[in-house]
Amino acid sequence: MRVLALIVLSSFCLQAHGQSEDEKMIKTIFDEALLNGQAYENLDYLTGQIGHRLSGSPQAAAAVEWSYQLMGSYGFDTVYLQEVMVPHWVRGAREQANIVNSKKFGTKSLNIRALGNSVGTGSAGVLGNIIEVQGLKELEKIGKKGIEGKILFFNRPMDQTKVSTFSAYGGAVDQRVFGPSEAAKYGAIGVVVRSVGTVMDDFPHTGTLRYADDQPKIPAVAISTNDAEVLSKALKDDNNIKFYFETHCQMLPDVLSYNVIGEIKGTEIPEEYVVVGGHLDSWDLGQGAHDDGSGCVQSIEVLRLFKQIGYKPKRTIRAVMFMNEENGLRGGRKYAEKAKENGEKHIAALESDSGGFSPRGFGMTGDQSEIDKLVSWRPLFEPYGIYDIGKPGGGADIGPLRDQGTLVIGMEPDSQRYFAYHHTDNDTFDKVNKRELELGAAGMASLIYMIDKYGVK
Repeated sequence: MRVLALIVLSSFCLQAHGQSEDEKMIKTIFDEALLNGQAYENLDYLTGQIGHRLSGSPQAAAAVEWSYQLMGSYGFDTVYLQEVMVPHWVRGAREQANIVNSKKFGTKSLNIRALGNSVGTGSAGVLGNIIEVQGLKELEKIGKKGIEGKILFFNRPMDQTKVSTFSAYGGAVDQRVFGPSEAAKYGAIGVVVRSVGTVMDDFPHTGTLRYADDQPKIPAVAISTNDAEVLSKALKDDNNIKFYFETHCQMLPDVLSYNVIGEIKGTEIPEEYVVVGGHLDSWDLGQGAHDDGSGCVQSIEVLRLFKQIGYKPKRTIRAVMFMNEENGLRGGRKYAEKAKENGEKHIAALESDSGGFSPRGFGMTGDQSEIDKLVSWRPLFEPYGIYDIGKPGGGADIGPLRDQGTLVIGMEPDSQRYFAYHHTDNDTFDKVNKRELELGAAGMASLIYMIDKYGVK
């Protein structure tokens, strides 16, 4: 009731006094983004000229230099690099997989991709009988006797009945993240995981796994949704078929990389910081366009828009290009560590890491009074299709700031297409719509403007 009352009162005040100063400023921001925005052009360069950007790779290093130079060219007050050591995992030669001695298929090739941080099989590959399961809980029931020496096939799909695809993703991704070590506990020699995606196609979805320190590290791959169905049907026809897969990935020593930070200094309260950011790294498939090139160029665009329209913030506004969200979160942790070490007061942080689709709202985690305040601004955003404000949310890279009392906010675009591209060869620039990307950048800039002007307390 309290939140509803705030919205009604805010809406009444806007109607009573005509177009407010904030309405005018937000319209100015959206007009500039839609008429003269540069986010789409910048994304074209990042994805087309640099490409995918896995931590530790030459492309990641090129992306660091590009974003540093770009923010400098926009005349931000300060642009600098923040050192962070990152993992250096390499995929190696193209993966191979085959169903072997199937009654129906004979030998049939399937589409797989190694999961991030996985150990490789080497040229010998892994060959064995394969067992299909729907989730981690089934392993205890089957037991070591039924699993030892075999390959485990996790085939639980995303729940298509969930309207929020991120909720569906959360309900399926545990088998990818924890499945390999759970399987190793029972003596499995390898793991195959159904791609965590919403569509039936031939693109395997990679993504990170987490090996438990007390279990053997066994190789793990994602299989495309189409081929997961093929493999499942083959097993139903003959549960004695064998499966072969070969990967050449390996983890190399950590390397030095950087978060890239640009800022506009506050004119009244410069010691208070408001952060907007995305992660500069991506998986080594596709071009990392939606995940998370879009979030990076939108975050840079927030500061560029302020410069372009002549807005001088009260507080210091930072755009942060975080490094290593995908397979380590080293950049987000380092940023929070340095903020605490330097005694910086971050009142709010906004992350865009859900694709460059039409903005629909902002999820947030913080004190209830802070959330209520942002919810009260909803009437200002509704004319731009942004209406879902106040439910729980945040972001992986800004999450570590929450321990310092920072209000963390996640940009929430329309989610229906994201998991068609997520972590695949299909995450390319042509899948991003210019207008949707610009609307997202403008929405982010508008929220940052409101936070800067009024604070969150």
